Amino acid sequence: MAPNEDIDQMEFEEALKELEDIVKTIEEGKSSLRESVDLYERGTMLKKRCDTILESIQLRINQISCDKDGIVSQSEMEL
Repeated sequence: MAPNEDIDQMEFEEALKELEDIVKTIEEGKSSLRESVDLYERGTMLKKRCDTILESIQLRINQISCDKDGIVSQSEMEL
């Protein structure tokens, strides 16, 4: 696993994959309590990263519009 600082640079798919791996590891119950807590903490940060990315994508989608002639455009607001 990458250091916590790297989470802010992760792409959605990468963060989600690692989060899924963490959930699987915790569910298996083979790690110590301390390791499980560390994994849970990292998983929480990964979830936050995924949520942030999804919110950003939702804002971009909301900016896309279609006029009466079916022409698709995106508003000028930058994210």
